[in-house]
Amino acid sequence: MEDITLILETGKLAVGILLLGGGVFTWYRVRKQVRIVSKAIFGTPSLKEGLEHQADILAENPKSVSGMTKLCLPQIEADFPEFHWNQWKQKCENVLKAYLAALERQSSDYIEHDYEELRRQAALQIEDQKRRGVTETYSQVRIHQTEIARYQKEAGLCMIKLQSAVEYYYEEKKDEVRTPQGPVRQQNRYNMELVYIQDITKVKDYATVLGATCPNCGAPITKLGSKFCEYCGTGVIPIDIRVWKIHRIEKE
Repeated sequence: MEDITLILETGKLAVGILLLGGGVFTWYRVRKQVRIVSKAIFGTPSLKEGLEHQADILAENPKSVSGMTKLCLPQIEADFPEFHWNQWKQKCENVLKAYLAALERQSSDYIEHDYEELRRQAALQIEDQKRRGVTETYSQVRIHQTEIARYQKEAGLCMIKLQSAVEYYYEEKKDEVRTPQGPVRQQNRYNMELVYIQDITKVKDYATVLGATCPNCGAPITKLGSKFCEYCGTGVIPIDIRVWKIHRIEKE
């Protein structure tokens, strides 16, 4: 009986040794393959070093943007001869910088009052920052490139979508405590919309498309020409028609 038990125990030990050996062999092969792949992709056998180096490269190089300006601009100028792209490009970049400044200083007053929808967007993000107890910094903001990404015409409105490659040093502080690494260099893309209302009565679901909402409670403005929110009574600014307006800014 003792001999049988010894044989069984010896068998278990042998199986354990084989499994351990197989695991070590598999780990060695996987490690070897990872080093080969890392060497081929990043030029270093260390995957960690390769990924860190790639992150540094991404932080250095500006993001590419969807450049459809040469294709879209002739169509826009045919529809709107008074549209001056260089002027609007500069204006949009200035507004984008003001938008980031508003987020950093937690005040939508850095955005002109003409851009009520952008002020509302900034206010919502600032409210979220305060709720989470964080502050964001955007320093040394640099816009490398701004291009027209798309031009679309719908019933009652025209819309130009822009895309900008933006560089800045970003830091998020929690309860005024700085992160150990300090501000981190980032390269990001931001999308903007220019909207021209030709006939608001023809715009389908215009409250959603144009962000026509109450600045106080966020309820949609469902009646054309409304000067007050029908839900909370707050005064609202009528939507401008037949004029280009910077309508929305979004980080990709």
